[in-house]
Amino acid sequence: MCNHYQNHPEAIPTWKEYIGAADDTPFSEIKIDVWPKYQGIIARVDDGQKKLDTMQWGVPLTMKGKRPGTTITKRITNVRNLSSSFWRSMLTKPENRCLVPFTQFAEPKPNAGKEECWFKVDEASVSAFAGIWRPSNEGNVFAFLTCEPNPLIKPIHPKAMPVILHPENYDDWLSGEDADKYAVPFPSQLMSMAS
Repeated sequence: MCNHYQNHPEAIPTWKEYIGAADDTPFSEIKIDVWPKYQGIIARVDDGQKKLDTMQWGVPLTMKGKRPGTTITKRITNVRNLSSSFWRSMLTKPENRCLVPFTQFAEPKPNAGKEECWFKVDEASVSAFAGIWRPSNEGNVFAFLTCEPNPLIKPIHPKAMPVILHPENYDDWLSGEDADKYAVPFPSQLMSMAS
């Protein structure tokens, strides 16, 4: 599963222009490398206007601990089971949809410790994952959808890849169109391994 992606600063103005966001949200605190629990940039619709925002990556899920009477909180960063009641409430409400811009994302290299393989969409300085967000006790949080891997990613990560949206589908995703329609692998011929 993808637990590391990047946003390069030079892509942020391009992204603002691309989605028509006219706000002056400061992104100086956002790091290039985004990991779970880090702040990431997302785009969402608020009062009918697209806006850029920053939120923490990872939706908290509190579960029973192994010892009686204890609980643990996990950060869920990737949404795979779209029929889960945990996600359905967010997926079915347009106001909880978002775009997660990225310049490249990583998958762990098999049997190589912490070494990663990086992937990018060709001929795009910035692309977007299909995301969802919600308020939490720790502020607003987001996650993004995953699906079956395409042939480029499958040898590295055979279980899943992030759902990458085509630019012409950004508005439809934000408007709340059926999530299952978009949970398909991005064409591998439009991607490459980043150097």
